[in-house]
Amino acid sequence: ALLGLMLACSDDDYGSSAPPPPPPPPPPGPLATVVTATGDIRAKVEEFRTALGASNGTTVGEQPGGRREINWDGAAANPFNNRNDFPADFFNQNVKVGAIYTTNGTGFRNDSLSFSEVNPGYATEFSAFSPTKVFAPVGSNLMDQLFQVAGQPTPAVVRGFGIVFSDVDVADRTTIQLFALDGSSLGTFVSPVRSDVGGSTFVGVSFTEAIIARVRITLGTGA
Repeated sequence: ALLGLMLACSDDDYGSSAPPPPPPPPPPGPLATVVTATGDIRAKVEEFRTALGASNGTTVGEQPGGRREINWDGAAANPFNNRNDFPADFFNQNVKVGAIYTTNGTGFRNDSLSFSEVNPGYATEFSAFSPTKVFAPVGSNLMDQLFQVAGQPTPAVVRGFGIVFSDVDVADRTTIQLFALDGSSLGTFVSPVRSDVGGSTFVGVSFTEAIIARVRITLGTGA
């Protein structure tokens, strides 16, 4: 301690100052709670539902709590089955749950035949978690989900996001990346690899506050 004090005094005598202390580290980001599952995922999906709260269904407008949930099997979606033009705003215009999709591909497909009409080999690869539809972007393995107030064009943020994947065969390549309203990343979260013939996997991420404005969904390694 004495030597350190003497050196500091000597530096001052030469008219120079000691180097400034390093800046403090940035505060830690929001803490995420992550739920994943492979194989029989039903219990973990239900656990995540319970953590987010009761279903708000298609009730229009901002709600103080609870969750919205999308599946691809409702009758309103049937006119778009097995086509490449599923509307990107379907789940806030036709069914008012506040979800908007974008992709760098050419569109979206809601398929009731496990994509077998696209490639016959797919018939045994993809299994629907909520039979009988599977949803995917066309011409890309990337899609984004943005959030709006249900039934309105107003941008919104949510507290959690969960998704079921089908046929994840390659580790660390099927992910969700969450973004805050300012565009900053809240983290990237990886789907487990499938563990049974059913092929379903699940990833759910939640925070204590509503801070998720966009989700980037990466479906494996190719379109």
